[in-house]
Amino acid sequence: MPLGTLDRTPPPFFKQGPSALSKLVVFSAVALFLMVADLRFRITVPIRTTMAAVLYPAQWLVLQPVQFASMAGGYFTSLHAAQQSEGEALKRLAVQAERSLQLEQITLENKRLRELLAMRERIGGQAVGAQVLYDAADPYSRKIVIDRGQTHGIEAGSPVIDESGVLGQVTRVYPLVSEVTLLIDSDQAIPVLNTRTGVRSVAYGEPSTRGDGLELRYTLASADIAQGDLLSTSGVDGVYPAGLPVARVTLVERQAESSFARIQCEPLARVQGTLHVLVLAPSGAALPPSPLTAPVGSRPGRAEGPGRSNAP
Repeated sequence: MPLGTLDRTPPPFFKQGPSALSKLVVFSAVALFLMVADLRFRITVPIRTTMAAVLYPAQWLVLQPVQFASMAGGYFTSLHAAQQSEGEALKRLAVQAERSLQLEQITLENKRLRELLAMRERIGGQAVGAQVLYDAADPYSRKIVIDRGQTHGIEAGSPVIDESGVLGQVTRVYPLVSEVTLLIDSDQAIPVLNTRTGVRSVAYGEPSTRGDGLELRYTLASADIAQGDLLSTSGVDGVYPAGLPVARVTLVERQAESSFARIQCEPLARVQGTLHVLVLAPSGAALPPSPLTAPVGSRPGRAEGPGRSNAP
């Protein structure tokens, strides 16, 4: 090939094409046409539907990590909120349970106080209300300590009752407190009356590990007494007013080889766990003086006659 036929002009540095302005005008016109055509004739709806169907799996895969992270965050947030709600609910439940127990205790205490006031009105005598402080420390006796003493007018020997019946007797009095020996103590005895038959007897305290109670000793086996009989104070001792409930007969055993029956009773008063009591004045002051203990000068003298003196 002859050298003279070769093109000796250098190539351009960049390959030249349509200008940028012409491209802008063309593409702007095409875009404007497509927008007008889509608005008027909706020619791109099938294309959009097809592209959406084709790209949906890719979109689903891309969104899965985001949704998983959102679900995990929501789970932990809801778990924390649920734990907080559970804690608050447990606290409210504990408070409500405590209030419910207090309400039941207050209701029971009010009921017993009303019954105690009714007992006081029924007795009609002088009575002092007292609260039980604690049980005596001696394990071999049945005693309690109340918050009333000499400064409140309490005397030794005063009967003590609760809303159900006779509880015991004041045996020691201090300036501010007093000691009450319960009926079930082994050193206590109380004259009682069978309200069904009118027979008098004496009930003795009988502490036991199986259950503290009372026992009617020296009662003949032929005596008319049955299980369920109600025993009340007879009033012959000058300490307990007559008619106060004491106990109920729970066991009557008659043995052929013995002349006396074995009779056990259950005290009506709450000897365990009582909180409020009434201290009565001893009824001995209301009894007339016994002729055996009356002063000599008060005895009626003999009729005087001629040559007689009043000397016995």
